[in-house]
Amino acid sequence: MASLRDLGLSEYESRVYRSLLHTGPTTAKELSRASEVPMGRIYDVLNSIEGHNLVRSQTASRPKKYVAVEPETALERLLEDKRREAEETVNRYEEIVDDLGEELESAEPVEEQFWTAAVGDEETVDLLLERLAAADDSIVMVVANRSPQFDFDRIGDVVTERLEAAVERGVEVSVLMTPEVVASLPESVGERYRTRLSDHPSFSVRTIEELDGTFNLVDGVEVVLQVSNPLRSGEVFAVIDLKDPAFAAEIHEEFAPRWEDAEPLSF
Repeated sequence: MASLRDLGLSEYESRVYRSLLHTGPTTAKELSRASEVPMGRIYDVLNSIEGHNLVRSQTASRPKKYVAVEPETALERLLEDKRREAEETVNRYEEIVDDLGEELESAEPVEEQFWTAAVGDEETVDLLLERLAAADDSIVMVVANRSPQFDFDRIGDVVTERLEAAVERGVEVSVLMTPEVVASLPESVGERYRTRLSDHPSFSVRTIEELDGTFNLVDGVEVVLQVSNPLRSGEVFAVIDLKDPAFAAEIHEEFAPRWEDAEPLSF
């Protein structure tokens, strides 16, 4: 059950405010009795909730009297306090992330060969998006066929967003697809390409009829490769991410002539 403590008040502060709603204007001594808050604490508690703008005081009276602000106003003020605290917390974490990002990115990259794999719909998509987001210099995306495992209406938009974010941070993006894949893309992807990417100098899309395999080449050293399901033709079984400059160079050698033979995309 929700309580004022959920919005930041202490038990004593909650008791005093609730008591004021029932007593109306009253003195600290009367309020101590009504709320069962010790007299030795009542003034500290009143000062605290007055700091939250939950009570008003009548300083001209002797003894001083207090009255609660209306519940709707009090709750809105408590909520605003929490919003402000949340924003300050987010800002503090963002500063920490920026500081750590600079520190961690300054570390020397590990050049040893490394690979990992993901199996399953969500896992394979997550790995692909992660590696696109990690690109610093270049992305080569080759899509030979549309996998029925992926919901292109959803995944197409997300991947396009990641590619757009990449070119905005200075990454060179080259996308090679078959005309059949282009025709199967959702309209939202085509709209984003026409309005936001087609004229970008760092983004190029071409099409070619004969194309085998679906993979991504990241920064010239990392290959994100789709592995077909041997039991279901056209479906993706897994995605393998392999960091190997030598293998990546071989992949690029196979890609380069196909890119030269391909036609620029016109949506």
